[in-house]
Amino acid sequence: MKTRAAVLTEVNKPLQIMELEQEGPKAGEVRVKVKAAGVCMSDYHIMIGDWPLPLPMVLGHEAAGIIDEVGPGVTSVKKGDHVIFSFRSNCGHCAYCSKGRTVLCIGFNDTPRWGMHDGTSRVKLNGEPVNVMARIGTFTEYSVCPADQVVKVREDLPWTHAAIIGCSVATGVGAVIRHAKIEAGSTVLVVGCGGVGLNVVQGARLAGAKTIIACDLLDNKLQMATNFGATHIVNGKRQDVIKTVKEITGGLGVDYAFDAIGTEPTVLQIVDSLAPAGHAVIVGIPAFSTRAPITPHLMVYGEQTLSGTYYGSVRPAVDFGTLADLSMDGKLNLDDLISRTYKFEEINEGFQIMARGQVARGVILFD
Repeated sequence: MKTRAAVLTEVNKPLQIMELEQEGPKAGEVRVKVKAAGVCMSDYHIMIGDWPLPLPMVLGHEAAGIIDEVGPGVTSVKKGDHVIFSFRSNCGHCAYCSKGRTVLCIGFNDTPRWGMHDGTSRVKLNGEPVNVMARIGTFTEYSVCPADQVVKVREDLPWTHAAIIGCSVATGVGAVIRHAKIEAGSTVLVVGCGGVGLNVVQGARLAGAKTIIACDLLDNKLQMATNFGATHIVNGKRQDVIKTVKEITGGLGVDYAFDAIGTEPTVLQIVDSLAPAGHAVIVGIPAFSTRAPITPHLMVYGEQTLSGTYYGSVRPAVDFGTLADLSMDGKLNLDDLISRTYKFEEINEGFQIMARGQVARGVILFD
């Protein structure tokens, strides 16, 4: 069959919507009719060359849809099920999956993450294979992907909400709840108030943090952060972030600091803003070339921790459903996260608006 897809053919060029040939799902795979897909900074990193990956590639990794067809041996979902895509494979039996740390799965490391588990692609252009981001490539009308990368969810969940749970919500809330496991009454700093950072903010609120300091360079994003639970805001363009954080916390610094951007300056900010015994967490994925010169002896004397979290350390098969329930119960505010929706043909406009910092989260809606 044919499917229209947004394909990156060259770095620093717009995505091209092309008609691709698509094979049906093989054993252990499913075909999903994509209903909504988030416009995420991770895709943009590939588009501008921060993460060099083989092109051409169908981008997209934060999405939800309806199961259209299942391949042989698939029992976890059936045709008609509503599902959220997970951008991490889960073999279910490697050392990390066995410990419940499924986003660190190493069971499929023998094949590239831009093709199926057998090393081939299900989409082609003029007979030539096309790569797909994270084995799912969701900027397309139909996606064929491994069945282990879709999670069934409740059918009353809006498609826009389901899509963003698959990345920004899971990553942000998970960084707080699953990875850092912050305690009620904690003081928290969040650097970067995009889609992921705002979810770190509301994850901290959900966990009962006493003080939540949001930092960004744009006033509109800081205003958004107050709507999601920030008690204090810091404009990093006009204020000394570390000095201001220390003033807010009585000179101590924060118990937890999260970097939702992933640059050298922001990594140093979260480390230098810590109180004794504080924990700094890198959430945003840096460009592959980024290095940050921390001061180790201060971390030793203060018994501080610096760690990274991938995908918020969530367990998609368990946590997607929980996040969906929290959203439907009004405990997570996903309505205000979705600043704008786009038609598929407006996808490049969506990335331009995101790059200018004008939205919390943009979502593409498919017919």
